[in-house]
Amino acid sequence: MKQTSLHDLHAASGAKMVDFAGWRMPVQYGPILDEVRCVREAVGLFDLGHMGRLSVRGPDAVPYLDRLATNHCARIPQASIRYSLFCREDGNPIDDLLIYRDGEESIFLVVNASNTEVDLAWMREHAGGFDVELEDQTGELAMLALQGPRSAEALQPLVSDLDLSELGYYKFDRGTVSGLERTRISRTGYTGENGFEVYLPAAEAPRVWGELVAAGAAAGLRPIGLGARDILRLEAGMPLYGHEISSEYNPIEAGLAFGVSFRKSKGDWIGREALLRIKKNPTRRLVGLTTPGPRIPRQGASLLEGERTVGVVCSGAKSPTLDSNIATAYVRLGLDEPGTALEIDFRGKRQACVLVELPFFSRTR
Repeated sequence: MKQTSLHDLHAASGAKMVDFAGWRMPVQYGPILDEVRCVREAVGLFDLGHMGRLSVRGPDAVPYLDRLATNHCARIPQASIRYSLFCREDGNPIDDLLIYRDGEESIFLVVNASNTEVDLAWMREHAGGFDVELEDQTGELAMLALQGPRSAEALQPLVSDLDLSELGYYKFDRGTVSGLERTRISRTGYTGENGFEVYLPAAEAPRVWGELVAAGAAAGLRPIGLGARDILRLEAGMPLYGHEISSEYNPIEAGLAFGVSFRKSKGDWIGREALLRIKKNPTRRLVGLTTPGPRIPRQGASLLEGERTVGVVCSGAKSPTLDSNIATAYVRLGLDEPGTALEIDFRGKRQACVLVELPFFSRTR
């Protein structure tokens, strides 16, 4: 079982550790719903060392990724980040990822922990004919994230030469963090809140984590586990591979068309023709739903209109922000409008639900 460089620190802090995608990770430090509230009201600190961090370098870095990725890499401005996916020829995703445009010959990728090895194999399989060098930096780089309305307040005291208020959403820069020069700092987030990611040498992560906890105390900072992170991303309508997108669920019907480019200037790319067909003739759509009943919707539960199955749940949770049970689900077109009343099948027992647009929660960033 893999461990991040912060594993012993988590265990010493009393975190409940679980196996996640081949990694031993903290699922919670305290009550999960309290951790969600902490991020929504103040700031949470996350260890994201399990996420894959990959480097693509070489003269063909951009055209190579434009062949593999759904977004148009050549149009990403330097020091900017874009959401994208790797898809098979049938248009269904292998993974979703973030693309960091360092320069003309250097691109940095952040991919899902469960798919890092699959992504690397896919990238190597399709590297023929391109002058590129692929490097897995997951082991050498730690990834810390601060999320919440007071995240800049918590991080800025440790950053000596970069004004975080000037760092735009889905942008990155380099600054000195806790004495570590040219540390990559980005502003994206997976919670719907304002927030930052910090990439630093893995050996330095325990020291910097401790300094962040101390510096952020006045802002209400607390370490946050994967359990709260999943609820936060669901409230924000963010997809999770294996739930909202997978080998069965394509990005067009998942509402992720902003990460797919059909521009002629991008050229051909893997999955383009299939996704273009789906764009012209979709059959279902990813929506949100709320349910006042006592049961929390879970992945795989059917949605019913009378005796007819018309959809399936992808993710569900109790939302402390909305004080309601919420879920995402794919529903047939024609029955996907907000306000549509359906029922969730809980192994033969039914519970009323109402469809809503995603996201459930949004904060201006």
